[in-house]
Amino acid sequence: MFAGLSELGVANGEELKETLTNCTEPLKAIEQFQIENGVLLPSLQSALPFLDLHSIPRLEFHQTVLEELREKLLERVTAIAAEGKDGGRYGKLEELLEKCFALVKMPSIQPVVMCVMKHLPKVPEKKLKLVMADKDLYKACAVEVKRQIWQDNQALFGDEVSPLLKQYILEKENVLLSSDLSVLHNFFSQSPKTRRQGEVVQKLTQMIGKNVKLYDMVLQFLRTLFLRTRNVHYCTLRAELLMSLHDLDISEICTVDPCHKFTWCLDACIREKFVDAKRARELQGFLDGVKKGQEQVLGDLSMILCDPFAINTLAVSTIRNLQELISQESLPRDNQELLLLLRMLSLGHGAWDMIDSQVFKEPKLDTELITKFLPLLIGLVVDDYTYNVESKLPTEEKVPVTYPNTLPDVFTKFLQENRIACEVGLYYTLHITKQRNKNFLLRLLPALKEMTGDTAFTDIFLHLFTSNLTLLGDEFGSEDFCSSVFDGFFLTSCPKKENVHRHVLRLLLHLHHKVAPAKLEALQKALEPPKTSGDALKELHNTLSDKIQQRKSPPAPEPEPPAMDLPLHAVPTTPV
Repeated sequence: MFAGLSELGVANGEELKETLTNCTEPLKAIEQFQIENGVLLPSLQSALPFLDLHSIPRLEFHQTVLEELREKLLERVTAIAAEGKDGGRYGKLEELLEKCFALVKMPSIQPVVMCVMKHLPKVPEKKLKLVMADKDLYKACAVEVKRQIWQDNQALFGDEVSPLLKQYILEKENVLLSSDLSVLHNFFSQSPKTRRQGEVVQKLTQMIGKNVKLYDMVLQFLRTLFLRTRNVHYCTLRAELLMSLHDLDISEICTVDPCHKFTWCLDACIREKFVDAKRARELQGFLDGVKKGQEQVLGDLSMILCDPFAINTLAVSTIRNLQELISQESLPRDNQELLLLLRMLSLGHGAWDMIDSQVFKEPKLDTELITKFLPLLIGLVVDDYTYNVESKLPTEEKVPVTYPNTLPDVFTKFLQENRIACEVGLYYTLHITKQRNKNFLLRLLPALKEMTGDTAFTDIFLHLFTSNLTLLGDEFGSEDFCSSVFDGFFLTSCPKKENVHRHVLRLLLHLHHKVAPAKLEALQKALEPPKTSGDALKELHNTLSDKIQQRKSPPAPEPEPPAMDLPLHAVPTTPV
């Protein structure tokens, strides 16, 4: 409580205790202590007895005076910090810090010391080390002071940032595996600006401030974690953090990050959920503008393009472009916007390999993807259109047609070997599911489980796919449809992947009333969680089991309505 007073030549409680212990006249010693250490205002001496008459303790009086003086001093420190010339104002603050730092552990004076340090752009290193060494002082100091500590202590900064990064990843995974299934409100529904208002992004933005060194440290943490885990949500955070600083107009960082303008343009595309022709030209200009010797920027650009929100926008735009090609009867190789979208998808999917190998070279796009795979996909779409038109012809003109149920081997091979083909295939699957196109879905579904790297069993795709499948709810009453979706697709991966298991249970919780009882019971048994599975999976299965049990139980008989017989009271009659 009295830490530092003796260093300033001010008597403290220990000295008073020693004086009273060794003196012969304690009352005189106390009076002398009050005279020496009281408020040195001659006019005050005559007023103090007046306070005594009102039974106001001297302690209360001195505490009130101290609080008032502290508030005035804090206001003055803030005013000095806002004054004109840097040298003069910072010189005054440094002088004040030198005088008061000894009292930094004294609770009543600590706010003043912390306020002075907060307004100094460079706190003396010796004092920073003293603050860092004391947990309570470190906790009490402002983020502006902590930034000065962090920039030379990467490990300490990492300890502060690490829980926030874990929280961010957990929040993303919770959204993907939430019990809500909705086509309109899914993982990609929030606008980029709304996402940036999240707690983690805002805290990181505040921790970084205008400090380029801290910003670089965070980016390095994100790269390292992305390499270690392959978790693409770190790529999202990299883009969100830059755009959060952009929103605050932190030019000190935005002007030195070579990805700023590219990310800004891409952010506008994500907001619109489409890459239009104008923005496509801008994005292409940034990619083509990477000069020799600056290829390292491709690592950061690829990480930004690996953000699931960027991939989603690029893939949705690709599907729209393919539909336009069909209506215009054009070839994919003649559409420059489509080629750019595929180029950016390729760069995004190559992010991990590029950062891991440190070979900063744009991956070459497979020409056969454009000359063979996309024309094959367009051919499948035309097959579907043809079938739909023929099935709607008048009866006398109708020729018996059956929907093709197999895929060309070349098409399936592309899905097995080419990551960009997989992405396009997955998003076309989402597109036709959203259109409630059962036939086309059943034709594509067997090929999805063969995709390279189990791409069809990622949380992001399954989150969207299960949401879109709710639109085909009535089809789940069919044994064949259920077998194709569950047995032919989901259950092939459930034993190996707990996330797939959870997504299937999420879907069944929404559609269990549509599935035939016998099939539902078989699925319930097949989806029994193993003993080693997590609590979340077991809880989902228990919830499904409860719902199935409720469905089996006969409805409770309705209670009989109460008797409505009311006693009739005699009504007096009046004589006519």
